[in-house]
Amino acid sequence: MYILFPIGIMYYFGTNLDKRFSVPGFWPSPEQTHKIPFEKEEIATELARLKAKRLELRRKRLEEESQAREQYKE
Repeated sequence: MYILFPIGIMYYFGTNLDKRFSVPGFWPSPEQTHKIPFEKEEIATELARLKAKRLELRRKRLEEESQAREQYKE
């Protein structure tokens, strides 16, 4: 009893764990994850992309602040 019960529990819960306790779509697919650039050209293009994104967000933020100042003046 002391040996059979734990072995039976381990066998019951230890088989087909992927089918029983998995949540489909929980982990991102390799296409959705970040890919770390290792080549010099890839690093340069990634830095350029990040800089462009940062400048665009800054431009939008400055426009919103200027509109808020104009509304505050009125």
